[in-house]
Amino acid sequence: MRVLVTYQDIPGPGLIAGLQERFDVRVNPEKGYMSRESLLEQVSNVDGLVCLLTERIDGELLDAAPGLKVVSNYAVGYNNVDVDAATSRGVMVTNTPDVVTDATADLAWAVMMGIARDIVVVDRYTRSGEWRQWRPEAFIAADISGMTLGIVGLGRIGQAMAKRAAGFDMRVLYTDAQRINHEVEQRCRAEYVALDDLLRESDFVTIHVPLNAQTHHLIDGRALSMMKPTAYLVNAARGPIIHEAALVAALKRRTIAGAALDVYENEPRLAEGLAELDNVILVPHLGANSRETRRRMAAMTVENIMAGLSGGVPPNLVNPEVLSKRRPL
Repeated sequence: MRVLVTYQDIPGPGLIAGLQERFDVRVNPEKGYMSRESLLEQVSNVDGLVCLLTERIDGELLDAAPGLKVVSNYAVGYNNVDVDAATSRGVMVTNTPDVVTDATADLAWAVMMGIARDIVVVDRYTRSGEWRQWRPEAFIAADISGMTLGIVGLGRIGQAMAKRAAGFDMRVLYTDAQRINHEVEQRCRAEYVALDDLLRESDFVTIHVPLNAQTHHLIDGRALSMMKPTAYLVNAARGPIIHEAALVAALKRRTIAGAALDVYENEPRLAEGLAELDNVILVPHLGANSRETRRRMAAMTVENIMAGLSGGVPPNLVNPEVLSKRRPL
């Protein structure tokens, strides 16, 4: 069995070595991402594919890989994969759920606190040598304890954010595609409200929904105009959930107090004017970048593809409906 790994420096010890114990493994020989042209060429005779969110796994690619049986996506999200196209061709798609929950929530919480207390601005000020003496009126920032946190998407990461909010005695509101069960609401001490109400009432709005047709530009100019002028927006989910140009305009006009972003609409390109603003923290998509998280993601990626290519059911199969028509080994 042949397996193609599209990125030679995937973090997590033993990913490539683990695959090499069982398969004929080909690794992208180039540093960085595999080009589209090279990817289409290399998949022509492989059985398994280990890929990143940056690779587009669509009908064109799947047709170029007639023997492909498993796509093992090294990520929780899989909006880079056309799952319907894969299913119709008998190709299993897997991901790495659960393992990034705490790391992503930690990062979202860190940047939320950072923007609330102007940490980047005051760090730069202190390093510049401008600080001459302590002044009680300098850099007065926002409170976090006792404030209202609005969580857009009370899935695993959203619930982890609610857990952290409890330590700060915050009121927690949430909205989702559908109301979560009562047990989860009680555990999270979270109150279900409509999105508009959440935007109006929250001091901090943090986004944790998947990217799909319903959530694309969910936070647009209208949504931003409903937030408090003292409120902050955090996004550690997917960039296109926010209309980035509208966010830049809102930040410039101080329609909202600030934002903290780990993801962007057109990564790695930022919307014009975003980088020049001092009321936003910008982090280069690091939500899952912790040592333990990357180790567990690597192990899960290997486990998924090994199961699929040995005739078993991958433990993290995104499209279980494919099992009745999966490609033969």
